Amino acid sequence: MSERLNVKEAIQAKRKNNKSVFVEKMVPVILFLAAFISIITTIGIVGTLTYETILFFREVSFTEFFTTTDLSPLNPTDPKFSILPLLMGTVMSSLIAMFVAIPIGLTTAVYLSEYASSNSRKVLKPMIEVLAGIPTIVYGFFAFTFVTPVLQEVIPILDRTNVLSPGIVMGIMIIPMVASLSEDAMNSVPNSMREGALALGATPLEVAFRVVIPAAISGIIASFVLGISRAIGETMIVTIASGSTKNFTFDVTQSMQTMTAYIVEVTSGDAGAGTTAYFSLYAVGMTLFVFTLLMNMFATYITRRFREVY
Repeated sequence: MSERLNVKEAIQAKRKNNKSVFVEKMVPVILFLAAFISIITTIGIVGTLTYETILFFREVSFTEFFTTTDLSPLNPTDPKFSILPLLMGTVMSSLIAMFVAIPIGLTTAVYLSEYASSNSRKVLKPMIEVLAGIPTIVYGFFAFTFVTPVLQEVIPILDRTNVLSPGIVMGIMIIPMVASLSEDAMNSVPNSMREGALALGATPLEVAFRVVIPAAISGIIASFVLGISRAIGETMIVTIASGSTKNFTFDVTQSMQTMTAYIVEVTSGDAGAGTTAYFSLYAVGMTLFVFTLLMNMFATYITRRFREVY
């Protein structure tokens, strides 16, 4: 009994300590400020993009920006502004990246989750995730100096700068994201479901593709969408390897420019501050922001819609 009283007295004495009380009161404030910084940053980014985009659309009509296909912002006599060539380059490069990343990333996740031993997984998974730590500018030079010459041996008509090469390399870059997130989703499936399917006579391959993947589909689709968002926002690879030709074409062997590469071009000093070409980078940035935001919202919806709780 005396020990309980001593403990209680010690706790009360600690609470009476002014220093401890001050620290306890300040901790929630500090944590709130840390969370509030991210909110303020987001509001600042959206506000800046919105204000500058409004200034751009005072000079250029929505019709010209979203329906025409001619983009020549630095033409001194007759500048043209259209988002469609940049949107086409972004979509084409991202689709190529996902055609590379989804099959390889998903099969890698299946192997790590369903077939690899624990020792193999400890070795292979860090090796795969090393790809995510390589700077994107290194990927860009890799695409330009290695992948493109190799592809030109197979596709002679391939331009020196093209959208195919950076698309493939972007796919390689986001394989760790797809593989890691998909594997995490598969590992969340209870082993009892696997054991039940095996007990009914299913093979390990059938268990993987008919039981585990359908059960983890929300997380897998979310990894695909997040991978696409990562590809859409990639800058250095496409800036180096895809060129700056503003083509509106479905031909992946030609040079095309993405939205991020266009922003790099404008901010490099070719367009003077306060000009219409300068304000156009904010309109392109706002389009990219909305595009990425919609993709992330879609990923969130898919995750919540098809999420299985075990």
